[in-house]
Amino acid sequence: MEPQAAVAIHSMLENAMQAIVILSDPARIGFLISGVLLGLVIGVIPGLGGLVGLSLLLPFTYAMDPYAAIAMMLGLGSVTVTSDTIPAVLFGVPGTTGSAATILDGYPLARKGEASRAFGAAFTASVAGGLFGALLLAVSLPVLRPFMLSFSQPEMFAICIFGLSLVAVLSGSTPVKGMLAAALGVLVSTIGDDQQTGTLRWTLDSQYLWDGLPLVPFALGVFAIPELADLMITRKTVAGSSERISSKGQFQGVKDVFENWFLVLRCGLIGAGLGSIPGIGASVVDWVAYGHAVRTVRGAQATFGQGDIRGVIASESSNNAKEGGALVPTIAFGVPGSASMALLLGAFLIHGIVPGPKMLTEKLDLTYTMVWSVAFANIIGAGICFAFADKLAKIATIRAGILVPVVLSVVFLGAFQGHKSWGDLYALMFFGTLGWLMKRLRWPRPPLVLGFVLGALLERYLFISYARWGFDWLERPAVLVIFAITVVSLGWPLVTRLTKRDAAAEGPSRTFAVQWDYLRNPDLLFTLLIGALFVIAVAGSVDWDLEAKLTPMAMGTFGVVFTVILAASTFLLTPRAKRAPGTGGLGGEAVQDEVHFDIQADYGDLKSGTIYGRAFRYLLWCLGYIFAAQVIGLMPAILIFMLAYIRLEGRESWGTTLLVSGIMWGLSYLLFHIVLRVLWPQALLGDWLPILRDSRYLNMM
Repeated sequence: MEPQAAVAIHSMLENAMQAIVILSDPARIGFLISGVLLGLVIGVIPGLGGLVGLSLLLPFTYAMDPYAAIAMMLGLGSVTVTSDTIPAVLFGVPGTTGSAATILDGYPLARKGEASRAFGAAFTASVAGGLFGALLLAVSLPVLRPFMLSFSQPEMFAICIFGLSLVAVLSGSTPVKGMLAAALGVLVSTIGDDQQTGTLRWTLDSQYLWDGLPLVPFALGVFAIPELADLMITRKTVAGSSERISSKGQFQGVKDVFENWFLVLRCGLIGAGLGSIPGIGASVVDWVAYGHAVRTVRGAQATFGQGDIRGVIASESSNNAKEGGALVPTIAFGVPGSASMALLLGAFLIHGIVPGPKMLTEKLDLTYTMVWSVAFANIIGAGICFAFADKLAKIATIRAGILVPVVLSVVFLGAFQGHKSWGDLYALMFFGTLGWLMKRLRWPRPPLVLGFVLGALLERYLFISYARWGFDWLERPAVLVIFAITVVSLGWPLVTRLTKRDAAAEGPSRTFAVQWDYLRNPDLLFTLLIGALFVIAVAGSVDWDLEAKLTPMAMGTFGVVFTVILAASTFLLTPRAKRAPGTGGLGGEAVQDEVHFDIQADYGDLKSGTIYGRAFRYLLWCLGYIFAAQVIGLMPAILIFMLAYIRLEGRESWGTTLLVSGIMWGLSYLLFHIVLRVLWPQALLGDWLPILRDSRYLNMM
């Protein structure tokens, strides 16, 4: 065995060195860098992501040699989750769904004027995670092959249950609200045509909802719209000043990563491991890593969600590592580990590359070319981001009157990439309003997103598992192990709390007494509204086939029960500590010892009337844009929206208004219309510029 092992290692090293020689060709390096640059740009734009970029590149790879084509596509796919940190930190807007967890601590750091530190930590953790993923890909393909072949739908269902168990962590001190939010997310994920029975579930007679609600407008609505609303309400810059935005802060972030190297290693392993399992997807990896950090990092309960650099490190090290992990099933079995890998698989077929055992033997040099491509792309991408981080961090000091319309315009165009329909914008605003209300009432939003992401997977894997194995799948060893880990991870915090009960008993206690003031608290109205949605879900799904109604009925019943528990407990139990005077309504200050893993709003001394008035004006601006877009078209409405907002709401000079609006509109036109060639929906007044009439528009008429 030892001589065979030595021969195998020698063969791996030889092929790895040969792959470096192959990739070192100047033309191939050029294509790799081109892919990296395009990936960095796409990652910054909310709503696009690597899938759009790879779709754009695929046609251009026909004339390339296989090594150059794969290097270019991997260069793009590897760095979109590096640059998506920029909008997540600066604006609280996820550049891709893989950066959603980064918002929780990255954005509060930017508001403290520590955007440079957040960038330094994020980019360093990203390159470390990316290299870890590449390393795992390099050494694990032969080892993981038999292990991955044993994985099937029951194991994937168990992993999804483990991911959903993170709701207990992400809910902080309000576990009931977190569970209700997660149940609502799962319920929303069931919208559309049921794959098993063909039942149309809550489509509201709209063809837009037949294929289900897209993730992009949902995620942007829950996170982006509320943060931009708060910027308009407070009328402050993201960071109070630029005094702490410097290269020194950036190097502090780098130092933070090295000080937390074991956290980087653990979260990188989580990202690479989950990324290698087909169907789990990139949307959940960062949440799992973040939840792991909350459970294992000392003092996390008190500081995470308020600008703890370790929260940024956990999220960023995992989402970059997943790319190397996703390549494992793609190369070894021809089973794409993610949607982006499906496009890469298409490039394989174009160039006559057949995934499978030969990629681990005869084509090992090509496999290691992919490994080096992922590694070099992460290094180059992080280096470019480091070079411009200080400049980018200063965006956080731009006045809200300019920043809000510019970012909001990009969010609208990014959300439109969901189904490329007007429904994307309606969904954006609906969930944006829901997200703002949840943020004001201190309902945790991460469980809502986690439930939505995992809901469809849970339903699909459970149905297939039962249809194929009955209940026998519960006896599979891997399923039992994963369920055991889930139970331990849920039970350990409970045991910890029980051991600390005596210490907590010395503080203010809770007694039974009717809280009449709560009847005037908007939190009760919101709780009852959420409960009504669960009641509607149960009533509306009664007559469906069993397969179609199982998940909605289960989530609806769960939601109704916990709504009653939440409303009754709040109405009948005295609080442990008093709130600050006048903070019983929307946006009240948190109880002093409350743990809340979400971005917290700081309205200073603004009165309630001012807050609600500005929030309503913000809503009118958004709805006004959607109305204008339907009349004259999306792109011209963007220009008019920015001109009007910057001039009237931001009260900027005409020179500044025209300059900012013109530059942003030109860049949007270049990216979305010329490069991405988006098919714009027909406006009421027809095509919005005669010069844009072409076959694409004629085909739509």
